[in-house]
Amino acid sequence: MSIHKEIKRITTHTLQDFKEKGIKISMLTAYDFSMAGIIDSAGIDVILVGDSASNVMAGHETTLPITLDQMIYHGASVVRGVTRALVVVDLPFGYYQGNSRVALDSAIRIMKECGAHAVKLEGGSEICESVQRILSAGIPVMGHLGLTPQSIYKFGTYTVRAKEEAEAKKLMEDAMLLQKTGCFAVVLEKIPAKLATAVSKKLLIPTIGIGAGGGTDGQVLVSHDMLGITKEFKPRFLRRYLNLADEIQNAVKQYVDDVKSKNFPNKEEQY
Repeated sequence: MSIHKEIKRITTHTLQDFKEKGIKISMLTAYDFSMAGIIDSAGIDVILVGDSASNVMAGHETTLPITLDQMIYHGASVVRGVTRALVVVDLPFGYYQGNSRVALDSAIRIMKECGAHAVKLEGGSEICESVQRILSAGIPVMGHLGLTPQSIYKFGTYTVRAKEEAEAKKLMEDAMLLQKTGCFAVVLEKIPAKLATAVSKKLLIPTIGIGAGGGTDGQVLVSHDMLGITKEFKPRFLRRYLNLADEIQNAVKQYVDDVKSKNFPNKEEQY
């Protein structure tokens, strides 16, 4: 913990240093100023402005509907609340696949309008041209392999990826390719722990796992899930540290009761 407190600003170089020294990387999502400030002051290393905002903030079933403008709004809100963590913003679906020029334009908008420190893209060999083009503008890129939620309709399910040998081999190849292309880190989502450990050992850059076991160089969770704001989502890899939904609901019920019973405001709570 003392190591974390000494670092005034986390950079991509800090994460590389963590990997080399065997220090695990902590990462959580945030989508607004208030939550970002709380998470940042608690000592988190990386804050991901995830396209999971589509689910937990907007109520969509998938991450696909969220737009670039909406990601920029969330990203800028988070950056204003952060003084220490590295802020990574997801490039949303439809703003980088198949067209590297569009990918570069999208990444430039995020960096200019959010003040973010890096962008994250899902996929392997099929997005390498976009990664190269973004990197050519000096924008750091985090990769994302395994379960890639933007490809949900291709896979048809959110089950564990790369259990079969062919898919595991491709994932390893894609991870090496992303490293060679210049990504500073790779998220590994919902893949067998044995494979995630093997990838992490082979790569020189850090890996950050979600549902990928303890052999990765770091861990990421959606803050709404680990804080218990969302209640329906219960995958095996999720550890709930609070049940905030219940806490908030109880507080609101108490407030309603106090207002109805004329207990609030009392004489000390008025001018």
